[in-house]
This record gives sequence, structure tokens and C-alpha cells, in this order.
Amino acid sequence: MTPELQPNRSIRDSAIAAIILVDGQVDHTTGLYMLREAVRPWPIWCTDSTYADLTLGNPVLRVLAHFCGVDRRRIELDRDFTVDSVENVKWRALPVASKPAPYSPNRESPISGDNLALVITDVVTGRSAVYAPGLAAIDDRLWDAMQRAACVLVDGTFWTDDEMIVLGVSRKRARDIGHLPQSGARGMLEWLGRLPAQTRKILIHINNTNPILDESSAEAATLRAREVEVAWDGMEIVL
Repeated sequence: MTPELQPNRSIRDSAIAAIILVDGQVDHTTGLYMLREAVRPWPIWCTDSTYADLTLGNPVLRVLAHFCGVDRRRIELDRDFTVDSVENVKWRALPVASKPAPYSPNRESPISGDNLALVITDVVTGRSAVYAPGLAAIDDRLWDAMQRAACVLVDGTFWTDDEMIVLGVSRKRARDIGHLPQSGARGMLEWLGRLPAQTRKILIHINNTNPILDESSAEAATLRAREVEVAWDGMEIVL
């Protein structure tokens, strides 16, 4: 459905050059199974802890190895790296506070590298985007990157901390599973409101319980008033 990802150079081809994982969660890695018929091993960037989770707890990388293969690239925290064939872009991974996958041995005691934010910089313009789909808290290092960025794409999973409890779909709070709610004191909207006026602000990783998905809701109106966008499939970001 996205022509840019399917140039049809050969059977089962894709324009995807590489895969960068910010964690080992199911919703961030299931797509790997759908890419198993590639004609070459996938270059997959991830930290050591995520690699362990995806070869032991949920062995998707071991499964992929039986098909196209895996060309694992190690992510070093707080160090710039580049991706083959992606010109004029540099990446930096920042460790962030959240929760690793339920099958991770670090689930209740997260370690640095279980969850990442990515700072993606256009080396020609010098402008950057911060991508952070899982955030339980915002520390000084991440906040500095967000303030410098032209665009931030951040955790928009839940509107309230007790959202799933109120709806009767879970007994867990947003913060219990590593997500900072948007509303309330020190919530995501409060943080976004402190960013420079010119910063583009986009919520990603929206849970299906979140009322912002209803464009006629009061919560969606609140976002529009604050000039905060909700991501949509096929959205392109130009720095």
C-alpha cells in the first residue's frame, strides 16, 4: 500500500534498507515475521538486551535466521551510528525509562538499553527528530534532545493513568507497564507544552482504548488546541 517501500526491482523485493529496534516488544517486532522471505539477511540494529529477548524470550530472530537470515548490528548507547545506503542521516540511541517485554528477564528490573529513544539527524540541514514510542519518564538527557529537535514523536499510548482499569480491560495502570499518560500532572501534554513553539509534536503508539482516536472527542479537541498531532499510517516527516 506504500509504493515507496515496494519498488519491484525483483520478486519479494523491498526498499527497506535496514531495521532499527527500540525494544523487543511484540508490537514492535512482529512485522519481522512478515519480512522473512527477503532475498538477503536483514541488517537489524538493536542493543544486547533486546537481542537476548528476541533470541530467547521471543525467538523471532532465530526463526528469521531459518529464512532470509539476520545480519545483527549492535547499538551502542549515546554514540552516533549510520545505516548502510541511507545517506546524510545519523542516528543516536538514548536509553529511556520504560518496561521491556513481559518475556524479558529484565521485566521488573529494567536495565539501560532495554528501551530506547532515537535521535535521527539530517546531517545536511542539522535538523533532528526524536522518536520515543515507550516512555515512563523523561530525564534530562532526553529532554535536552527533545528541546533541540525540529520534531518529536513520542509515547501517546494512554490518555489517563487508569484508562484500562476504568474500561475494565486490565488491572494495570499506564505507568505500571512503562507509559507516561498524556493528561494529568507531569503528563506528556505538560511536557510537550514546554517545548519551543516551532517544534512539531506528534503522538505515536496509540492504544485502542485512547479516546484521542475519536476525532470528535473532547480529548482530540484538546490536542488540536495545543497543536499536538496524532500519527497516521503513511505519515512522512520532512526535516
